[in-house]
Amino acid sequence: MPALQKPLAAKAAQQDFARGEGGNVKLTTKRGIGRGILSAVGMAAVFLVGAAPARSQGGAPAGQAVPNAKAQPGQAQGAGQATSAASGAKPLMSDQFFKNVQVLKGIPVDQFLGTMGFIAASLSVNCTECHAAGGRGMIRDYAADTPKKQKARQMMLMVKAINQTNFGGAHRVTCWTCHRSDTQPPETPSLMVQNGAVAERDPNDIEVPDEPIPSPAADQILDKYIQALGGAERLAGITSLAAKGTYAGFDTDLGKVPVEVYAKSPAQSTTIVHRSEKAENITTYDGRNGWIAMTNTILPVKPLTGGELDGAQLDAEMFFPAGIKKYLRDWRTGFPPTTVNDQLVQVVQGTTPGGTRVKLFFDAKSGLLVRVARFADTALGFNPSQVDYSDYRDLAGVKVPFHWTLTWTDGRSEFEMSEVQPNVPIDAAKFGESVLPKAATP
Repeated sequence: MPALQKPLAAKAAQQDFARGEGGNVKLTTKRGIGRGILSAVGMAAVFLVGAAPARSQGGAPAGQAVPNAKAQPGQAQGAGQATSAASGAKPLMSDQFFKNVQVLKGIPVDQFLGTMGFIAASLSVNCTECHAAGGRGMIRDYAADTPKKQKARQMMLMVKAINQTNFGGAHRVTCWTCHRSDTQPPETPSLMVQNGAVAERDPNDIEVPDEPIPSPAADQILDKYIQALGGAERLAGITSLAAKGTYAGFDTDLGKVPVEVYAKSPAQSTTIVHRSEKAENITTYDGRNGWIAMTNTILPVKPLTGGELDGAQLDAEMFFPAGIKKYLRDWRTGFPPTTVNDQLVQVVQGTTPGGTRVKLFFDAKSGLLVRVARFADTALGFNPSQVDYSDYRDLAGVKVPFHWTLTWTDGRSEFEMSEVQPNVPIDAAKFGESVLPKAATP
């Protein structure tokens, strides 16, 4: 199924989830499209991954517990309690918010949903394939056990045991290792693949070989990028950005809606997607903490933790690329040649202060950044997400991308700016908890 058809298959169920109250929404899906739908958390995590869309729009450059079975927005606590977690208290845990969590206990809700997304993307399934109990398909029934949920628990425990026994607990064997977007892992070698019918490798997957490929040093590639944008001095002169444009994603039925983006150095950013007159997605990072707020959902405010929080900081930092060399560390080059959108790119890898691995893809000719891929750790493996940049325009002597596309395990979102203003005063209330809704609607 072509990439853009998958969102169309998933969108109705995701929107129903967004409108659900008290877990009474019914989710339906045809078996024929179930595997094409991007994620088992598609409905639940479309709004964690509202984390993704809302959070990564900021991408404009300038031990424990074992994975638990697919769980269940049958809330153990109310939405008001979920909201209170954003006020500096301990993050809401999976087994506090969801019912019947047996394996993935004791991890924050955002990491739990990210793990659900990892499972779903690895098998190309959606929520209903494991959670629809007795054919009812109601969110309130998602906590009920089904044979597939029980099998999922067994498989996660199996994977954990393999990794602990053989790889010191590292995520070397995951759902994706065997399933590769299929519920039934192949058991025999493929003669078609053996004889040359191999799909093109995802550029995000390339790694530095044992003998690195000769390539420019990271400093050279990054310096070329800074010069292509306008030079370090001009970049340093931009300390804030305010932008307006449109957003299109699953949660808008792929229709374009207004979006506002605010960024302030150092490392503050907020994005507000106006899904409708009464519904907004708000993602904000205040320099230390981050949140996602989505009206008309069962989890209206979600604090970000772990890899999700790390990603929010990366997005905020990328607005001001003059500091990227200091922000990321452990730089690596030597990757095999690869292309993005049929353009030869140079790949540089770095690591955030929080430990998230990041790959930067630069156009080999222009030096401009065309993609950022990051890999957030989950209880089962690393969740990839990427932001592709295009339509660079001159702004106060600096090139800024006016269009970016976020792709993650649950889908894709498009951001297109029509107006970007540099160095405008931005009220401190635009960042952090102060921008979140005072009374979120469950």
